[in-house]
Amino acid sequence: MMVRIFPYGAIQFMAFDKYKKMIKKKIKHSEHVPRLMAGSMAGITAVIFTYPLDMVRARLAFQVKGEHRYNGIIHAFKTIYLKEGGIRGYYRGLVPTIVGMAPYAGFSFFTFETLKTAGLRHAPELLGKPSSDNPDVMVLKTHASLLCGGIAGAIAQSISYPLDVTRRRMQLSAILPDSDKCRTMFQTLKYVCMQHGIRRGLYRGLSLNYIRCIPSQAVAFTTYEFMRQVLHLN
Repeated sequence: MMVRIFPYGAIQFMAFDKYKKMIKKKIKHSEHVPRLMAGSMAGITAVIFTYPLDMVRARLAFQVKGEHRYNGIIHAFKTIYLKEGGIRGYYRGLVPTIVGMAPYAGFSFFTFETLKTAGLRHAPELLGKPSSDNPDVMVLKTHASLLCGGIAGAIAQSISYPLDVTRRRMQLSAILPDSDKCRTMFQTLKYVCMQHGIRRGLYRGLSLNYIRCIPSQAVAFTTYEFMRQVLHLN
């Protein structure tokens, strides 16, 4: 759903830069802690601002052929507001989403920044090049940025996937028959584990998610690095 992707990405990467600068002023003895904390905080910030769009996307995507519970984005927003408790209905499943997004975004940014630093430090001629906006600063070449971004996405997705499953199950709880068993994050985790087990329940579809996550994160981080040069942020 493109309506969500653009604001989510913009908010997340902007917030990461702001949070990292802010945290570095407080924690000067470590490079790793600011990366992890800033990434987690950026992910949480982006989720809070765009979660209603994610909720609507999940509802529209779940509709089976021939079912017309929602006729479009506007109708879905209106229906959820009127039938599921107003604004509160848009944020069903927000807690597990935040709990899952914190490690996902944190490890995603942390892994990318760590790989980037290591690559430029140990193999600058192979992986790096001077930034177009500041020749004194080295940045990753495109292929290296794509590789680091893909690895970051895979690691982050593996860590946070069970909570992502929980989030989606809670988002759909209002339109599924067993909604009373999935009211909270812990209830949902327990129910999914008891019904399907850990591997088939909490990690079901992970391999397919890699197909989406790895290239999307690779492109996202590469675009982020490119735009930093375009906007003269190096």
